[in-house]
Amino acid sequence: MAKCRSCGAEILFVPLPSGNSMPCNPELVQFWANPNAKGKVVMQTGEIVSCDFDGPLEEMTDVGYISHFATCPFANSHRKKRKP
Repeated sequence: MAKCRSCGAEILFVPLPSGNSMPCNPELVQFWANPNAKGKVVMQTGEIVSCDFDGPLEEMTDVGYISHFATCPFANSHRKKRKP
């Protein structure tokens, strides 16, 4: 398994439909799809879904991965600068 170059945490690269790959934390998490939620999860198919991370177990949508950018303490050092 790959490791983050900044924090050393294990990461998993999930292929996205665009052809790029998203670095994610390797643990699967339960989620409840909610288009108005601020949370995001990367499905195993590469689809990114807005979601909540808690709710009634019988209404759980699926499981997916959290982007490592959301949890890495050094994520800002990997962001591309926007052109003015």
